Amino acid sequence: MTADGGPHDHRVRCQPYMLELLMLARVEAGLAPTVAEVSRATGAIIAEIGVASSAVLAAGYSRRHPGVGPFLQVRLNRLTAAADEAIAATRDGDSASLRRVLNKFEALTSAMWTVHEAVREPALARPSSGRPGTEPAATIVLATGPAG
Repeated sequence: MTADGGPHDHRVRCQPYMLELLMLARVEAGLAPTVAEVSRATGAIIAEIGVASSAVLAAGYSRRHPGVGPFLQVRLNRLTAAADEAIAATRDGDSASLRRVLNKFEALTSAMWTVHEAVREPALARPSSGRPGTEPAATIVLATGPAG
């Protein structure tokens, strides 16, 4: 894990772990994943997202998007909670719950990458000059809700 890659580089490094989790969630009864397998894969993804988030903040993107730091932290906390749920479901041998939680983990991970890429996109960060045709292509809305 290095901080000098963009969000795409970090995302690429997470793909093998995410694929492993998705495969583990769909194994047949009797071949249940181990806590160590789920912990290793979720931990690697969380660590990579943490590095990517730190890179976003260190690069000064939070000056253009003031709420991005707390927003990323809340999202990282939710991702960590989902990983803990997946580990608990694995420990309990609850394959249905594990599938549900790992799908949630995947969705939260995808959302984190979307935020990272959006705040780094220069066209989205540029304020409008007020002249027609100079507005950003899209607006990023960073809203935080309950962390649950």
